[in-house]
Amino acid sequence: MAEFTLPANSKIGEGKTHRAPSGTKRIKTFKIYRWNPDDGQNPRVDSFEIDLDQCAPMVLDALIKIKTEIDTTVTFRRSCREGICGSCAMNIDGTNTLACLKPIDEIKGDAKIYPLPHMLVIKDLVPDLTVPYAQYASIQPWLQTESAPPPDAERRQSEAERAKLDGLWECVLCFCCSTSCPSYWWNGERYLGPAILLQAYRWIADSRDEMAGERLDNLEDPFRLYRCHTIMNCTKTCPKGLNPGKAIAEIKKMMVMRR
Repeated sequence: MAEFTLPANSKIGEGKTHRAPSGTKRIKTFKIYRWNPDDGQNPRVDSFEIDLDQCAPMVLDALIKIKTEIDTTVTFRRSCREGICGSCAMNIDGTNTLACLKPIDEIKGDAKIYPLPHMLVIKDLVPDLTVPYAQYASIQPWLQTESAPPPDAERRQSEAERAKLDGLWECVLCFCCSTSCPSYWWNGERYLGPAILLQAYRWIADSRDEMAGERLDNLEDPFRLYRCHTIMNCTKTCPKGLNPGKAIAEIKKMMVMRR
């Protein structure tokens, strides 16, 4: 399991165990990372025994059941039943993924649930995303043009031009990829990371955008782009099946071709 950023001089201890009712036949234990910055206590792992016959199939369903029926203080992000939003990103069974997409029956043994690795923790399973969102803003993720739009029409692109955006626009900024990347762990304040670089390439590759040169200039830096060492953890862990590593390679190729 990946290393986590913990408060100074702290270690993870054993927490409470919440037993399932007597007679429960299909029990699954969920071990959940807990840390409250307001109680002065070290982080701990609480165990919750859940009756799978009374629980829907995804890890997020179990977390909601735990929060609703057992311990209302368990804290995590989610915004579900509205499409895949990326809010419930966490480390489940040693892999960064979305709790709403992770089936419980894929996990052998106890389900171990931690916040995204190498991020400051706000509380329990909620990471501080201030830095990655600031990095996202830095790439100016919106269509930029100099020419006037066609009168009474949208900016058009061919089917082939539109197809170049497939595998890019689907990113939900869950940051599972960035927080699985050792280069981002080491240089997260300066290296943009795979999620942001994939988003940057989404606009560079858009035929309607007229600022590709300026966007590439913005990335021409020893750290912002070139800290990628093609480890490919990003592509392996993406819950949407996207390939940030390929997007980064395409940006590097464009950098070489423009010289």
